[in-house]
Amino acid sequence: MPGYGDSPPTEMVATAQGRVAFLDHVLQELGMRRPVLVSPSILEQGDRLAGFVPIAPVGTKDYTAEQYRRVQ
Repeated sequence: MPGYGDSPPTEMVATAQGRVAFLDHVLQELGMRRPVLVSPSILEQGDRLAGFVPIAPVGTKDYTAEQYRRVQ
């Protein structure tokens, strides 16, 4: 993800909405449909994934019960 690790910082992923939009763009460009995502965060649009493996979830304390239920 741009702005993480050794990649240069960018405004594009400064917000959760920006990170979701970036990932959506990458998946579209790669032609991937319903991949399994291994990530340290949760996505609001989990229905576009075939699976999700959360590792050390961060930034989820404000998520609603419904948002957690959507992730299978």
